[in-house]
Amino acid sequence: MTSSATPRHFIDLWHLESAELREILDMAHAMKKARQGWPKGRVDKGAPLEGHTLAMIFEKSSTRTRFSFDMAMRQLGGSSITATSNDMQLGRGETVEDTARVLSRFVDAVMIRANDHSDVEAFAENASVPVINGLTDRSHPCQIMADLQTLEEHGLTLNGARLAWVGDGNNVCASFIHAAAKFGFSLAVGTPPRFAPDDEDIEIARDLQGRIDLYDTAEEAVAGADVVIADTFVSMGDADAERRLEILEPYAVTEELMELAAGGAKFLHCLPAHRGEEVDAEVIDGPQSLVFDEAENRMHAQKAVLRWCLGK
Repeated sequence: MTSSATPRHFIDLWHLESAELREILDMAHAMKKARQGWPKGRVDKGAPLEGHTLAMIFEKSSTRTRFSFDMAMRQLGGSSITATSNDMQLGRGETVEDTARVLSRFVDAVMIRANDHSDVEAFAENASVPVINGLTDRSHPCQIMADLQTLEEHGLTLNGARLAWVGDGNNVCASFIHAAAKFGFSLAVGTPPRFAPDDEDIEIARDLQGRIDLYDTAEEAVAGADVVIADTFVSMGDADAERRLEILEPYAVTEELMELAAGGAKFLHCLPAHRGEEVDAEVIDGPQSLVFDEAENRMHAQKAVLRWCLGK
């Protein structure tokens, strides 16, 4: 039988208290520092998740989420099982609710990369083990924890910082909006009106006393920012690629746009990137870019998320 205790889910950042998110980030920093110089396959001291197994379900393709969670569990001393929805009865019509109840009997936690955010919420409501959002159409909280870890590593104090998002107000943008109030940074969002962030996300952030400033141009958003953040103009599942590229072209991050940011401003991108579309090669491959530290930190941040979810 499964435990009757309420599991700790990691679905959206605004569901967690600032102190809990701070605890996760501090743990990520500490665990990464403790591994300096180690082979990547060595288990962390104390093997904090020894005997624990994570199920990973993918409805969308993945590089960083798949490898980082798998390596996270290995380094923590645990194991993982990976399946696409088509590998499972989910692909033949079994309900999310039944799948959640069954997997809760087999594993200690579940990470899901899903098409619909509501499916992850339904899974969490019916699971008796922690459920982690590995990306949905609405949010990508694991990515933002890695991004914030990266910025702190490079000397940025989040409280009072100015971050700028340019391009499509998508799921990653939504999680930055959720994080703003929790960590005390202001977020400037520059998008075409057609691709503005969701009103509900803005309302949630402002209710939590977060400062979110909306602009119609990339130049206004980036002016004076400590960090400039971009993402692909065409995401998985977008059917209107040509039209999106045409509308979003003025929001590409160029060297000229970066010059409008604060001196020493950093550039983030969650990858995969399309050089010459949402960002120029000179920016993403230049000295202001932190994208590969950011990618590595997916593993370290998620190790901390896993430990937090499992109370370890």
